[in-house]
Amino acid sequence: MQKLDNMNILENSITPFLISVEKVAHVQPNNTIEHALLILIKSGYTSIPVLDTNFSLHGLISKAQILDSILGIERMEPERLQETKVADVMTTSIARCKDSETFEKVLSYSINHPFICVEDQSGAFLGIITRSKLLAYLNGYLHETKKKGRY
Repeated sequence: MQKLDNMNILENSITPFLISVEKVAHVQPNNTIEHALLILIKSGYTSIPVLDTNFSLHGLISKAQILDSILGIERMEPERLQETKVADVMTTSIARCKDSETFEKVLSYSINHPFICVEDQSGAFLGIITRSKLLAYLNGYLHETKKKGRY
């Protein structure tokens, strides 16, 4: 791997990559997993944040978690979709960062997570940063750097 001469990109703000909370598909902890599955299917995402009515981040819910929760010993148990709450199935292990983090830090989080949840200094959920947005920017940066003969 070649070393870039100018590593200032790593200190850049993450703000331009933020998808605001208003545009992020999400569910609430008291929603049923049936509702969560519908949101996941309609949005095309495999995982979404779980936010309360004050937009505080509580966890993440995924299609895999929902399907696992309705899988019985001998059959699928779809009746659980209407009985089970998101809070009972969601994970609280969340890739999250503050809005003051650098590009470098968020890029490192994205290695293992398709998106990173962003909060302000008081813990209010601001939105997400997707791995694809970070990689698209990095790809463009590397192409421009190559054109300019910096590596």
